[in-house]
Amino acid sequence: MKRRTAREKSLQALYQMDVSGAEPEEAIANVLGEEAADEYLSKSVKGTFEHLEEIDATIKAHLEKWSFDRLARVDRNILRLAVFEMKYGDDVPVKVAINEAIELAKQFSDEQAGKFINGVLSRIQESL
Repeated sequence: MKRRTAREKSLQALYQMDVSGAEPEEAIANVLGEEAADEYLSKSVKGTFEHLEEIDATIKAHLEKWSFDRLARVDRNILRLAVFEMKYGDDVPVKVAINEAIELAKQFSDEQAGKFINGVLSRIQESL
């Protein structure tokens, strides 16, 4: 599975966990369907879940004029995945994590989400 596809499926799994409270293994199985398991997908979903409190605290600290609870669930989970990659992804350059998050926002959220995600992640990048 290509990494971009794994990111898309990771986002879908994280979203599912956020909405339904599904466990990581269940959410991963649901998004994979009949496809073979993917190491990057598992690592990103389970890693985001394991570091969720730290990731959410990082996002909250870098939101300007916006509250964490007001974030659209899709945007919140795009930010979570990107922050996981930025802080804990040894093999993902920070700029790549940001660019991929913007692409996910363009694909799965509304027109303004890409700019918003870019702004938040740029502030996070400066603090790392």
